[in-house]
Amino acid sequence: MDTWSQEHLAALVAAALTAGLLVAGARRLGTGWSVPAGRALAIAMLVAYLAEHLTYVVRGVWSVRVNVPLQLTDAVTITAIVALWRVGPPQVVELVYFWALSASLQAVLTPDLGHGFPDPLYFTYFATHGGAVAAACLLVFGERRAPRPGAVRRAYTCTLAFACLAAAGTLLTGGNYMYLRRKPAHGSLLDVMGPWPVYIVAAGGLGLLLFAALAALASRTGRRADRRQPSAPV
Repeated sequence: MDTWSQEHLAALVAAALTAGLLVAGARRLGTGWSVPAGRALAIAMLVAYLAEHLTYVVRGVWSVRVNVPLQLTDAVTITAIVALWRVGPPQVVELVYFWALSASLQAVLTPDLGHGFPDPLYFTYFATHGGAVAAACLLVFGERRAPRPGAVRRAYTCTLAFACLAAAGTLLTGGNYMYLRRKPAHGSLLDVMGPWPVYIVAAGGLGLLLFAALAALASRTGRRADRRQPSAPV
């Protein structure tokens, strides 16, 4: 699928509309609406994720070099499903926020996808990646579950730990998990970060800056929301 093609733009619009509707619904109707809406999104993401692996199996192309869940976006998808289902500690929401609005958002904007509409993998790709972005927006901007102090450090430590796991998987399988062996074939932000292994270090630094910026954005959004709340009667 070509980046910025009509089918790509259609998927972007669908993801943006979903995120916008979820945030608006959560702010206007509260958790009585956002909880079931979030769980519906979690079910849709889980079905899409399982359908993606099933599609590879049915086509006879599932491989440990490609399909083991060692991409960061795999971790985001699974973490988002857990967070939307309201299980796990608060750190789960923080991970969804930081990972989805960095890794998943990049995957939606510059998809490394060789299949276009109406291939099933087109739908599963954007349902999981776009769904993770929508989940982060719902949880943090809709329900205002802002990251707590120290969230950047915690999330970045988890990211480094997962990158080490992906590196081990890459060595053991001969794959390219988290693009630690080479850059995506269809082009991405990594293309402007230099050759291997320079782009890995550059991406790590950019990721830390993005996490800090996202934490500041959530904090500022939360302060604006607090100012709009009516004062309690004296």
